[in-house]
Amino acid sequence: MEGVVINMFNNVYKGKRVLVIGDTGFKGSWLTVWLKMLGAEVAGLANGIPTKPSNYQVCGLGKLIKHYSADIRNYQSVLKVFKSFAPDIVFHLAAQALVQKSLAEPRLTFETNTLGTMNILEALRNHKKNIVGVIITSDKCYRNLGWEWGYRETDELGGDDPYSASKGAAELIFRPYANIYNLPISTARAGNVIGGGDWAQDRIIPDCVKAWSKRKIPLIRQPGATRPWQHVLEPLSGYLWLGVNLLKRPEKFKGQSYNFGPNTGKNYQVRELLEVLAKYWPGITWKESKRDKTVKFEPKLLKLNCDKALFSLGWQTALSFEEAVEMTADWYLNYCQKKRNMYQFSIDQIEKYIKIAQEQKMPWVK
Repeated sequence: MEGVVINMFNNVYKGKRVLVIGDTGFKGSWLTVWLKMLGAEVAGLANGIPTKPSNYQVCGLGKLIKHYSADIRNYQSVLKVFKSFAPDIVFHLAAQALVQKSLAEPRLTFETNTLGTMNILEALRNHKKNIVGVIITSDKCYRNLGWEWGYRETDELGGDDPYSASKGAAELIFRPYANIYNLPISTARAGNVIGGGDWAQDRIIPDCVKAWSKRKIPLIRQPGATRPWQHVLEPLSGYLWLGVNLLKRPEKFKGQSYNFGPNTGKNYQVRELLEVLAKYWPGITWKESKRDKTVKFEPKLLKLNCDKALFSLGWQTALSFEEAVEMTADWYLNYCQKKRNMYQFSIDQIEKYIKIAQEQKMPWVK
C-alpha cells in the first residue's frame, strides 16, 4: 500500500515535489514506486516508453503520478515541465543506456546523454526555485583500463564506445553547473543493476527471461565477464540518501560525484549470475554464443571503489549477491505466472529490502 513506508530518509521526501526524469525506464519506475511509498508528490518526464513490456506499465504508474511526455533533447520542452511542476528535487535518469545501440546510433546516444543532460542542468540553472538535482550517469563513465582494482571518483573519464564516452562527457558538463553556477547538484555512478521489471535489449537477465518464457535457450556473449552486480534497490537507496544530504547540507555535497555499488571483493562472473539464477528458476539453461565484433567494446573486468559513498554518506549495499538474484528471479516468476499484482509485489520487495537494511543499521533507515 503506497504511503505506508515514510519513516526513513529522515522523512524528508514526505510532501516533497519530486521530478523523476526517465520515469518510464527500469530504474526510474522503481524509484517512482519507492517515492510514492515515501509520501512524495511525484511527477515523471520521459519521451515514450522504452520497452514492451515495461515496468512502468506493468505497475500501472501512469495512473498514479503526473507524467509529462517530452524529449530531453528539446530544451524548451524540458523548461516547460520545470515551470509547470516546480519540483523541489530532480532525479535525472533518462538516457540512451545500451552499449550495443550506441554503436548503431552514436548520434542519438550523444544527443540524449550529453545535450539532454545539459538541458536538464540549464533548466535547473534558469528556474527561479533552488532545485536539488541528482544526476545519474554510469559506472561506464570511467575510461576502462582493465584494472584489477576499483575505479575511484577521481579517475579518468571517457571510453572508446559512444555510450561510455557520452557518459564521461555528461560528467564533464555537470562540473561547471555545480561549481560556477553553484547549483545544489551531484552525480551518481552505478551500473550492472539487476532486478525485476528490466526488459532492455542486450542485457543478460532480460534477454534470458525473454528466452526462457518462450522455452528457448539464450545465447550469452561473455560468460566469463566480471561485473559489480547489484539489485536495483541498492543504488536507488544511495540516490535517495544523496538527495537528502543535498537538501540538508548542499554546501558539503554539491559538485560531488559518488560511486554506488558493492565493494570490489563482491564481483561475480556472468556464468555465476546464471548459476545462482538457476537455483530459483528450475529448468533454465543457456549456452555461449560465438564472439562477434562488438565484444571488444564490452570489457571483461569492471570494478568500482565505493569508499567515498561509505565514508561521506555511510552508504553501502545491504543485500548479498544471492539475495539480489533471488529477489530478481522472484519478481520475474511472479510476472510470468501472473500470481499477483506487480505494483503491490514491487512494494513488498522494497519493504523486504528495507527490513534487511534496518537489520544492518543502514543510516538512511530512520
